[in-house]
Amino acid sequence: MLATILTVLLQATATGIGLGKLGAGIGAGIAAIAAGMGIGRIGGSAMEAIARQPEAAKDIRMNMLFSAAFIEGVALFAVAVCLLILIL
Repeated sequence: MLATILTVLLQATATGIGLGKLGAGIGAGIAAIAAGMGIGRIGGSAMEAIARQPEAAKDIRMNMLFSAAFIEGVALFAVAVCLLILIL
């Protein structure tokens, strides 16, 4: 694993891509993965909460959707910034 990472870093510096652009690409991937994990965790926790208190399902669902939307917005912003770094 470490040898693969070092190989990619050496190729990036040798071809003139630069470590900043490589970091931007890795950052975009990490932002997308983290957003997916966060939204999955919110969904799972919301389902557990609805199972415990079915009468509060409407409020829990609304809060879950707002939280997922905010996470998705932040992830989209992070990916956009990383892509701008790649382009510029």
